[in-house]
Amino acid sequence: MWAKKRVLYRRKSFRVPSRKGTGLIVIIIVIAFLLSIGVTLITITSTGPKVSANIRSQDQAFNAAEAGFDAAWLAIEDNFANEAWISFEGHYLREPTGIDLPQDDNYFRKKTDLEILNMLDPNNDGQPDVSNVLFFKQPYIRRADDTYDPNYTYTVFLIDDEAGGGAADPTDALLVCIGVIGQGANLSTARIEIELAVELQTGG
Repeated sequence: MWAKKRVLYRRKSFRVPSRKGTGLIVIIIVIAFLLSIGVTLITITSTGPKVSANIRSQDQAFNAAEAGFDAAWLAIEDNFANEAWISFEGHYLREPTGIDLPQDDNYFRKKTDLEILNMLDPNNDGQPDVSNVLFFKQPYIRRADDTYDPNYTYTVFLIDDEAGGGAADPTDALLVCIGVIGQGANLSTARIEIELAVELQTGG
């Protein structure tokens, strides 16, 4: 059985003052998928504690993806405010080859979340083997002993949404956040895709 995806939309805008008197306006549209394409979903019509546990795991995975969005949002905002970035050019994920090309078998939307993570880290050493991954399997929940729980992680990267065709536009990007709960064979994942657009305005 397959359950329906839940799609959420929200808009947000803010202005980041620049030291050179230039304002940065970022407007985002969030399209949030509880599960990535191709992942078998739980049977919504079923009942019982196992299903309840699965639903909780999916909610937690979605929360992990949102945590990745929050961390990336702060990092990107800071990079533009400090003028470390002047556009998204040079910060898109280009590897593995084809991950940003809709016509390619490696296109990220043709892959499950776990397939994407394995593509980024084929030797499974916990470190990405490609450039421009903003966060990779980043834990974010602190335990009582002040260490981070490895069962709650997020991975975040930017995709050039014009890579497959059309005029290049380095002022926009697709921010992809993957939340993962659990380890080994007992994993739940969720993906959030956020369209980012920046506009520099001169002025005070």
